[in-house]
Amino acid sequence: MALFITDECINCDVCEPECPNDAISEGEEIYVIDPQLCTECVGHYDEPQCQQVCPVDCIPHDPSHVESKTQLQDKYERIMAAQA
Repeated sequence: MALFITDECINCDVCEPECPNDAISEGEEIYVIDPQLCTECVGHYDEPQCQQVCPVDCIPHDPSHVESKTQLQDKYERIMAAQA
């Protein structure tokens, strides 16, 4: 399941550099997460790093992008292969 950023985001800029897949970027009003690139840090870390650093806890799981750990691992491997 990908993550998303709610409108509680305060644009503090701490989540974007923590994302190992470059899935987080500045949106029109708040930061946004690209579900095609978000692996919840599977393949990189044990826990989503953006959630760990967010001071307002505004990065929940996205119920519209449900994925298993296996699917997230497969997505991670595709992303890494495309970058090679």
